[in-house]
Amino acid sequence: MPNRIRGEAALAAGDRRYRLLLTLGALAEIEDGLGLDSLAGVAERLKAVRAADLAVVAAALLRGGGHDLSPADAAPALRSGRAGRRRHRRVRRRRP
Repeated sequence: MPNRIRGEAALAAGDRRYRLLLTLGALAEIEDGLGLDSLAGVAERLKAVRAADLAVVAAALLRGGGHDLSPADAAPALRSGRAGRRRHRRVRRRRP
């Protein structure tokens, strides 16, 4: 279970659960993985996001959470996973 106070999030992919955490190291990996000179360019770069960019960001967040995954390893988890979502059942209201 993620520690929300620390800023952790959960990713459920298939039968595996992962912890995501944004750390200073993850920020540096994102900057380097996207080929940027500074963090100021991250927001601009992600406005027109590509799948490869998401894999870089996800891998950095996963490594921040203690998992040793490369962007190539993180991509399948993104396709099959649900990050930070919880399933809610719809409640139908009966009309009188």
